[in-house]
Amino acid sequence: MGISYTGDTEERLGSRSVSSRSRLLQRFRTVRAATEALASRLSAEDQGLQSMPSCSPAKWHRAHTTWFWEAFALGPRGVEPVSPHYARLFNSYYEALGPRHERPKRGLLSRPSAVEVGEYRRAVDERMQRLLTEAPDAEWPALRALVELGLAHEEQHQELLLTDVLHAFSQNPMLPVYAESLAPPARGGSAAPLSWVPFAGGLVEMGAEHAESFRFDNEEPRHRVYLRPFELADRLLTVGEWKQFADAGGYREPSLWLSDGWDWVKRAGIEAPGYARLEGSRLIVFGLGGEREAADDEPICHVSLYEADAIARFFSARLPTEAEWELAAAAVPVAGNFVESGALRALPASPAPAEAGAASAGPALAQIYGDAWEWTQSPYVAYPGYQPAAGAIGEYNGKFMANQIVLRGGSCLTPGAHVRASYRNFWPAETQFQLSGIRLARDGRHS
Repeated sequence: MGISYTGDTEERLGSRSVSSRSRLLQRFRTVRAATEALASRLSAEDQGLQSMPSCSPAKWHRAHTTWFWEAFALGPRGVEPVSPHYARLFNSYYEALGPRHERPKRGLLSRPSAVEVGEYRRAVDERMQRLLTEAPDAEWPALRALVELGLAHEEQHQELLLTDVLHAFSQNPMLPVYAESLAPPARGGSAAPLSWVPFAGGLVEMGAEHAESFRFDNEEPRHRVYLRPFELADRLLTVGEWKQFADAGGYREPSLWLSDGWDWVKRAGIEAPGYARLEGSRLIVFGLGGEREAADDEPICHVSLYEADAIARFFSARLPTEAEWELAAAAVPVAGNFVESGALRALPASPAPAEAGAASAGPALAQIYGDAWEWTQSPYVAYPGYQPAAGAIGEYNGKFMANQIVLRGGSCLTPGAHVRASYRNFWPAETQFQLSGIRLARDGRHS
C-alpha cells in the first residue's frame, strides 16, 4: 500500500513536535479501538467465518492489521515479533516479506484463537505507543508517514470486516443480526424525481491536491484531463427506480448489458442485487441489521458494475467517469452517512445545500459521500506519471491495476475520516458483496 506524505516545515527539519506526536498517538489509539469495537459484537465462532475466498474472517482482519505494525514499523527497528508464526499466517499479499498462508484457507485458522488475537493486538499496541513516544526526532517524519499509512490501512479493514461478516451471516439460514439499525425508518414513499446538475467540463485537474495531507500513491500525481460538458444526477438511484428496471424485464433484456455482464447474469442466475429478492412488489433485503423490506425511497445497494451499467442504459443515461465524479465531489464538503452514524445501511437522500456541487443555480448534489459507494465507468489504472512506493510497502496498489473498476465516495460502512474527493476504491465488475450503488450521468450540452 503506497503512501505519499509531506509534513509541515517543522517536521521536515526534524524538530520535535510534541503536539504532532500527541495527536498521532491519540489517532492510533482511536483507530485501533474502533476495530475492536466492531469485532466486539461477534462471538469467537463468528470471528472465524470465511464464506468465500474474497472474504476474510474477522479474526484475521484484526490480526493482519496488527501484523502490519510488526512488519513495517517494529521489525525494521529490531523489535522481536510476538510470535514467529504470525508473519506467515497474517501477511496478505506482500511477496517481498515471505511465504503466506493461502487466502482461501484463512477460515481454517482455528489457532490462534480470537482471545489470543486480542492479546496479540494489545502487545503490539503497547510497543507501538512506546515507539511513537520515544522515537528519535530524526526518525519522526518517516515514522509519522508510515503510521498514517497503517491507520488508513486499518480503516480499510474495518469496512472489510463488516462487509465480510455480512456475507458470512447471509449464508446462515438463521439470518443473524450483527446490530439493530440505529437509523430512523425510511419514509417509505417515492423519492423526489431525479434532477440533473450540470458541469461545464473543460481542462480540469484531478488527483490528490494538498501536499500536507495523507493520500495513497494511486491518488497521484495530480494531473490535467479534458472533460466534455456533463450532468450528474442529484442523488443515488432508489429501490423504487430499480423496481422499474426489474419490472420491465431488465435482467432478461440482453440489449441493456455489456457482453461480459450478460454472460454473468445467465451463468449466475442474477435476478436482483446482492442480499435481495423480490416477493411480488416487495424487495426483501438482508443487511447487518437483519432482514427487512426495503423502502422505495432508499438507495438500491449491492449492485455490480454490470447491473449499474445496465440500469443506467435503461434510464437513457450512463455511469460517470471517475474524473467527472471527482470534479463534482471536490466542491462538496466531506460529510454523509458513514459507519460512525450507526445506521449500517444507506438512507434516503436529504436535501443538499443549495450551493453544493452545482456549476450553476439549480439542483444540488446529495449523497456524494457516504450511504453507498458509487460505481464509475473508469478502469482502475495508473495516473500519468504514477510511481509505486519502493519496497514491499509499494505492492498494495500498483499491482492490482488490471481488471478492476473504480468506485468513489464511501458508504455507510466506511469510516468517515477515510474519505476524500480523490480516494479511489476498486473492485471487479461482478462484485455485489460490497455496499455499492448507482449515480447516473449523461452528456451535457455544448454552449
